[in-house]
Amino acid sequence: MASSSSFLRCCLLLYLFFFLFSHVQAVKTPFHPRDVLPLLPRQVSWPILNSLNSAVDLLPTFVGSVSSQNHIVSWKGACFFENTAWMEFHNKSGSEFGGGTLHIKVSKAHSWTCMDLYVFATPYRVTWDYYFRSREHTLKFKEWEERAEYEYVKNKGISIFLMQAGMLGTLQALWEVFPLFTNTEWGENANLGFLEKHMGATFEPRPQPWNTSISVDDIHSGDFMVLSKIRGRWGGFETLEKWVTGSYAGHSAVFLKDFEGKLWVAESGHENEKGEDIIAIIPWEEWWNFELNKDESNPHIALLPLHPDVRAKFNETAAWEYALSMAGKPYGYHNMLFSWIDTIDGNYPPPLDAHLVASAMTVWSEMQPEYAANLWNEGLNKRLGTQGLNLSDILVETEKRGSSFDQLLTVPEQDDWIYSDGKSTSCIAFILEMYKEAGLFDPIADSIQVTEFTIKDAYTLKFFENDSSRLPKWCNDADDVKLPYCQILGKYRMELPGFNSLDPYPHMNERCPSKPPKYFRPQNC
Repeated sequence: MASSSSFLRCCLLLYLFFFLFSHVQAVKTPFHPRDVLPLLPRQVSWPILNSLNSAVDLLPTFVGSVSSQNHIVSWKGACFFENTAWMEFHNKSGSEFGGGTLHIKVSKAHSWTCMDLYVFATPYRVTWDYYFRSREHTLKFKEWEERAEYEYVKNKGISIFLMQAGMLGTLQALWEVFPLFTNTEWGENANLGFLEKHMGATFEPRPQPWNTSISVDDIHSGDFMVLSKIRGRWGGFETLEKWVTGSYAGHSAVFLKDFEGKLWVAESGHENEKGEDIIAIIPWEEWWNFELNKDESNPHIALLPLHPDVRAKFNETAAWEYALSMAGKPYGYHNMLFSWIDTIDGNYPPPLDAHLVASAMTVWSEMQPEYAANLWNEGLNKRLGTQGLNLSDILVETEKRGSSFDQLLTVPEQDDWIYSDGKSTSCIAFILEMYKEAGLFDPIADSIQVTEFTIKDAYTLKFFENDSSRLPKWCNDADDVKLPYCQILGKYRMELPGFNSLDPYPHMNERCPSKPPKYFRPQNC
C-alpha cells in the first residue's frame, strides 16, 4: 500500500506541476516540466516521456547553412527561441586555405535548465556541440581539409542541424530505437509499437495454427511471397524501411518449379555460410523449414498467387534462365537506397531531408568507407557519369555542375547499369527483373525500370489473383477473416494496403512521394 500511495501522490503532484506551469505564460520559468521528468519515479516519468518523444527524434532537423558574415540564418530552437548564425573566414593557422569560425548567438531560453544540441556538417566532416547559456558561441575550424572543402563552404556554407527533442529527448529516443534491433519480446513489441505509431499499421492476432500446410501442387512458377520480420536485427531494419517507403512488408521471394515439378524458392538476400547476403535458389522444403524453425525474426509470410491470365504470359524458361544467371551474386546494396528516393522533398519523413542524408553519408563514409562505396558511391557516380569519386568529391562535383545533392538522389536507377560486382538487384528488383524477362511487363518493358520499385510498388501491381474462389482450399483456411491472398505464417494478420490495384505504365514509380503516415501516391507518378 505504501508504494501505491507514493505513486498516487507523485501522479497528483505531477498533474499540479503541469497545470501551474502551463498557466504561467508571461514569466520565464526556472525549469520546464520536460527537463525534470527523468528525475521523477520511473512509473510516472517514462509513460509521459514515451508520449513526448520517439525514435524519430533521433533525426536532427536542418535549420540552414551559413557561408559568410553577410549570410545570417535565423531559427527557433527547442530550448532557445531566438538563434542566429554567420560564418567568418580567416587564416589564423597560416595554412594554404585557412580556416574559419562559425558564430552562433542563442537567446530567450524557455527555461533555466534546458539546452540545445546541434550537428554541423560539410562534405568532409561532421561535428556537434550543445548550448545552455544565452550568449554568442563559436565553433572553430582550424583549417579546411583541402581547396574543395574551402570552396564548398564559401559557396554553400556549413549545414546546421538541430536535435529538436533536446538532450533528454534525444536520449529518450535512443531508448526507443535500441529495442527495435533486439531479439526479444521487448524488441518485438517495440517494432509493433513503432509501426502502429508512425504508419498507422494494425496487428490483429490470427487464430492458431499460425502456419499453413501448403500443397505443392497448388503453387506455380512466378507466385510471389512477401515477408515481414518483426524482431532482431532484420526486424529493426525492416521497421525503418517500412516507415520510409510505406511498405507493409520488408522482404520478398518468388517460387519456381523445374521441369520435374520440384518446387524452389528464389530470393535476393539469402545469407550463405559465410554470412554474405546473396541471390540464391533454394529447395522449398529447406527454405520453409528455416522460416518455421530457425528464423529468429518471427517472420510473417503471405503468398500472392499470380492471376491465371498473368500466369499464362509467364515465360517459365526465361525466368529460370534469368534466375540461374544471377544465382550467387551479391544482394543489390548499390541501388537499395535509390528505389526509395524519387522526389526532392516528398520521400523524407520529417525531419529527415536530403541535407541530413548527405551528412549521415559523410559520417558513414568516414567510419566504413568500403560499405559507403557499396551502398551509394557507385550509384551516385552512375548518376553523374563519373567513376571512382568518393562522397565528398561527388558533392563538390554536383555543385560544380549547377545541380544539388537532393536532385542527384532522384535520378532514376537504370536496370541495365553494371556495377563493380555485376548487376545489382535488391530482393524486389530481382523478382521484378525476372517478371520482366518472363514477359509480364510486355509490351512496355523497355520503359519500366524495376530497380525503382519498392516492395509496396510490387504488391500493388495488378498481377495477382482477384477471385477468392480460385485461391487454394488451404488458403486462410483456419482464419475467420478471408484475406485476398494467402497468409501462410505469422501470429498477426498481414495487411497490404493497395494490394493488386495498379496496372503497369511507362516510367512507373520513378517520381512517387512516400511521406508517412498517409503515403499519398499521385496517379501515374
